[in-house]
Amino acid sequence: MAAIIRKDIRDLLIAKHDQYNHPEFILNDPIQVPHSFVMKEDIEISSFMTATIAWGNRLSIIKNASDLMDRMDRAPFDFIRLAGSGEMDRLAGFVHRTFNSSDLYCFISCLQQVYLNHGGLEKVFTEGYASGGIYGALVNFRKIFVLSGLSGRSAKHVSDVEKGSAAKRLNLFLMWMVRKDTRGVHFGLWNGISVADLMIPLDTHVGRVARSLGLLKRNSNDWQAVEELTSALRNLDPNDPCKFDFSLFGLGIFDHF
Repeated sequence: MAAIIRKDIRDLLIAKHDQYNHPEFILNDPIQVPHSFVMKEDIEISSFMTATIAWGNRLSIIKNASDLMDRMDRAPFDFIRLAGSGEMDRLAGFVHRTFNSSDLYCFISCLQQVYLNHGGLEKVFTEGYASGGIYGALVNFRKIFVLSGLSGRSAKHVSDVEKGSAAKRLNLFLMWMVRKDTRGVHFGLWNGISVADLMIPLDTHVGRVARSLGLLKRNSNDWQAVEELTSALRNLDPNDPCKFDFSLFGLGIFDHF
């Protein structure tokens, strides 16, 4: 059963959403990297790669995601489609925490397969969603990505919800692609996935704040916790529960709640 949200907590979450969901949020967030592109596929690919390395220090995420886009000539879709071995050499030496250049080679190769043989990221996620909701979307994406040539070492960078992962970075990517409002932060490029079905990107900050507010009882940051917290947030807005990611994230990062 979803948590019953007290009025003071409800008011706090709504106020913090209004405080942080505005274009100035982009200036200090990794989402600024895909916001530097215009073409749909460039936004998708830059968002996916930025979300893939979205753990650790935010300034480091922004710096390294921007460096990656520079290595791809600021044209990620063309790079994905056309890069041969010479162009791939430009990726040598890239590293973000435990994600290194060998992982990056695998990811670029798999993205090539996704766009050349599977219709692109939107189609892969949307087809899985049609048969199994967001959980199905994440399962289908990982299956196709791994079958496209992801090695065992690099596969650990793609969350496996079938093993209980919270899939924070993939849910973050989906939120960027699917959520649409008039505030200008998220892109809302994909129409085949309902905003109402999105799942909260659960990390340590969001989990800590959610538990402090009584929205989450489960101790582990796993898929069950994602379901529990998202269900609680649907009590606030059943049509757009993940808008309160702004509230929980902002309270944890900016307000040091």
